[in-house]
Amino acid sequence: MADPSFDIVSKVDRQELDNAVNQAAKELSTRFDFRGTGAQISHGSENAVTIQADSESRARAALEVFKEKLVKRNISLKALDAGEPKVSGKVHRIECKIIQGIDSDKAKQISKKIRDEGPRGVQAQIQGDQLRVSGKKKDDLQSVIALLKQADFGVALQFINYR
Repeated sequence: MADPSFDIVSKVDRQELDNAVNQAAKELSTRFDFRGTGAQISHGSENAVTIQADSESRARAALEVFKEKLVKRNISLKALDAGEPKVSGKVHRIECKIIQGIDSDKAKQISKKIRDEGPRGVQAQIQGDQLRVSGKKKDDLQSVIALLKQADFGVALQFINYR
């Protein structure tokens, strides 16, 4: 039988993201303080969300509403990369990127932390935009998960396929 293992990924559930965007759009359309400000939120490409309003302060407030909805839907704010408001004509726009996957630099940091501070006999292999961690004992793998939950790598980590 193969050694116990699990995968470390950084993914955002597309359906939950859609729900957060729709809830934020509904709140922007009904809230009194957003009336007449042209505040809108829309889903651009697969991993992009655009927020726009007539003033910079309303655009930032709409971003806060969106963040609130993400948190309620259990999407980590580490997965949201919101840019600065840009002016185009009379409209202030904020482009938000949704970060999917673990880039190679972060993956190297995570595997180095596992090597340096994790239990003996646990290996981490980088597989594209995720890591596979394997070891002889399940207890060792659980201690690695606890170690990584305490550390902050700047990305939202999920632990899946625990076998």
